[in-house]
Amino acid sequence: MLTPFVASGKKTITIRDESECHYVPGTQVEVYTLETNIKVCDIEIKSVEPILFSEINEFHAQQEYLELPKLKEIISQVYPNTEQLYVITYKLIHPEC
Repeated sequence: MLTPFVASGKKTITIRDESECHYVPGTQVEVYTLETNIKVCDIEIKSVEPILFSEINEFHAQQEYLELPKLKEIISQVYPNTEQLYVITYKLIHPEC
């Protein structure tokens, strides 16, 4: 759903829970679609920073390329009753041709 925005460079962060905060800044990660498992692009992890759900704001929504209410709705559905989250910042390396 959001992978086209990652591949275009419009989406520059992802917000995840503790089970997915293991990424290391400076490492390269391949991005695949969840639906079809097709490689979309490569990204470089820039940072992994803790954030509380209550601290998510318009700036994060812009980086996620979503409206703030939609971002909070999605996060609440994926990580119900989870206050401690992590912002993983990345940059696009190479879109697939």
